[in-house]
Amino acid sequence: MGRLFGTDGIRGVANVDLTPELAFKVGRAAAHVLAGDGNRFVIGRDTRLSGEMLEAALVAAICSTGGRVLRAGILPTPAVAFLGRAHGAVAIAISASHNPVEDNGIKFFAPDGFKLPEAVEDAIEASLERHDLRRAAGEEIGRTEELPDAVERYVDFVASLATVPPVGLRVVVDCAFGAACPVAPRLWERLGATVIPINAEPDGGRINVDCGSTHPEVIRAAVLAHGADVAFAHDGDADRVIAVDETGRIVDGDALMGLCALHLAAHSRLPGKVVVATVMSNLGLEIALRRSGLALERTRVGDRYVLERMRELDAPLGGEQSGHIIFLEHATTGDGLVTSVQVVNVMMETGRRLSELAAPIERFPQVLRNVRVNSRDGVEAHPAVQAAVGEAERRLQGRGRVLVRPSGTEPLVRVMVEAEDAGEAESVAASLAEVIGRTFGAPGS
Repeated sequence: MGRLFGTDGIRGVANVDLTPELAFKVGRAAAHVLAGDGNRFVIGRDTRLSGEMLEAALVAAICSTGGRVLRAGILPTPAVAFLGRAHGAVAIAISASHNPVEDNGIKFFAPDGFKLPEAVEDAIEASLERHDLRRAAGEEIGRTEELPDAVERYVDFVASLATVPPVGLRVVVDCAFGAACPVAPRLWERLGATVIPINAEPDGGRINVDCGSTHPEVIRAAVLAHGADVAFAHDGDADRVIAVDETGRIVDGDALMGLCALHLAAHSRLPGKVVVATVMSNLGLEIALRRSGLALERTRVGDRYVLERMRELDAPLGGEQSGHIIFLEHATTGDGLVTSVQVVNVMMETGRRLSELAAPIERFPQVLRNVRVNSRDGVEAHPAVQAAVGEAERRLQGRGRVLVRPSGTEPLVRVMVEAEDAGEAESVAASLAEVIGRTFGAPGS
């Protein structure tokens, strides 16, 4: 069995991989390992049908050890982290983010609002099968308490970040039938915008289905139909966001990071003059930042690694192309609503439309190829692959970028090529894929 915790908590098909029995074990183990943090836990979830089942298992587990549970109900994952920090408690978000309806997940945050270190996750995993964990009895059994003001407290916090009230701004918001439903429309109404909510019913059977941040064409159509100024599409737990400008153009996470970074730097609010992103962020973002004297620091894929590097560099801004963006001055994890408010702040402070603000962050054509292999080990260091990568970089002559990386979960090697010309990117990617396939390829690949 591989490591239970991935880069974004525990994930699996609910009631198949992620069963209530496993959730119970995880809850007891977590309560044991984290008891030194006050034995208080805030639990929130997205709208998935399996959420109540997994929440019940976790609540029972924690209470069986004598822990106290504060139930926040349906809320975005970053809101759960925010409330945990406010209460000095461990936060647990039950969600599978942008994944399909049938999936679910469990994500932990320490009382400081940050994800648990991998060593702590390992300690929880190592305690799953222990039979000597505490079982409370009598008056020591844990209790639960509802947090009826959870939504209002979070909305108040995000609303407080608006620097210029967007009164009259026409905003489309796609809640993806998920955790954004109780908060996103309310936030924009509170700020004085004209709100056009879509997919805003908390229907856990339709969460992420043909909507949200993985289907930005939905908000594109809504912007054009309603003559809106801007649109935001969240995923199931609202920790990420993709935007559409007033012309219907999609503005992804790279562009959102870029326009915010340029604005912050222009007002001397980007210490270190650095933005942290992953190796998958587009070359266009790097070039736009470089033109303004800013640097792009790249990490491996995963918001955990982005956040770690941000904290090491004391960088206030970082994120992923997917729209999972962290404004470290305001939040300890990616927050789609915080990001949306920051983007609108730039629009309102400058008096410029989103299309103008995003224009400097060009998107280079990007080609992705997955090559099935017998083994992922040693691919990057193999002389034939290194020679092919060197040849590809010479062909591009600084006009593009090459990335070869093994998948972390599948027998695949991922080849990514960016170039000014789409045809050249395709040609270079095909050549690299052919070399890797010939050298490491699985039969029939």
